[in-house]
This record gives sequence, C-alpha cells and structure tokens, in this order.
Amino acid sequence: MNSFPLKIVTPDGLQYDGMAEELIVRTTTGDLGILAGHISCVAPLGMGRATVLVDGKKRYAACIGGMVSVVKGAVTLVPTTFEWADKIDVERAVRSEKRAQEIIKDKSSSDTDLRLAEARLKRALIRKSVAQNM
Repeated sequence: MNSFPLKIVTPDGLQYDGMAEELIVRTTTGDLGILAGHISCVAPLGMGRATVLVDGKKRYAACIGGMVSVVKGAVTLVPTTFEWADKIDVERAVRSEKRAQEIIKDKSSSDTDLRLAEARLKRALIRKSVAQNM
C-alpha cells in the first residue's frame, strides 16, 4: 500500500511525524478517510476515534477538535486533544463520565453547565471506547 507523510501536532507538542498508509478521522460532517494521493483539502475535526495505519498495523486514538489538512499529498492533523489508545487514563475517563452524568441529572444545572457536561460526557465515552480498542 502506498504511504504519505503524516504529522500530528497538538498544543502539547508533536504526537507523530512519519509515513502512514491510511488516516481515518471524525470531522464535523462525518468520517474522512485519507490515502496516498488524496486531493488537497482542509476539514474541521469533530469528536471521535482516529485510526492511523502504519506498516500495516492500526493504531487508535481519541481525537477531539481542531483540523486536518492535505496539501500536495502531505497530511497535517492539528487536533485540540489527541490521545493514543494505550495512553488513555480509563479511570480518569470513568470519573469524568460520572461527574458529567451528575450535572446532567441535577435539575438546578444551568444551560451552560448542561452543555459543558454533555461535551465532557461525550469526550469521556470516546476515550473509554478508544481505550478498549487497543
């Protein structure tokens, strides 16, 4: 399978810089699969699992927010948060899920608190799901 240069950069630093055969990420409008020779494009990222195929092996990560770009065959992924499956703290995700559910159940929670809790819950569920796919 042909490969392409892939760079994954977050606010925390460089997460990956090398060749890849495939990248699948969740954009705000659905999943986007990238192979060698993909047309140039830019897309905003949503919340979901990223799949990176390197040397025939798949690696998974929780990928949240940011953007992906393909320019002249080179792919740059700039997510707000990117956690490889084997680095996800599942216990922390479970605690975050429980806190979010408590806020959602609380009848006195403001609309802002509810929106933030719903986003927290979704991030926690994504992290847990990705960690199970190691």
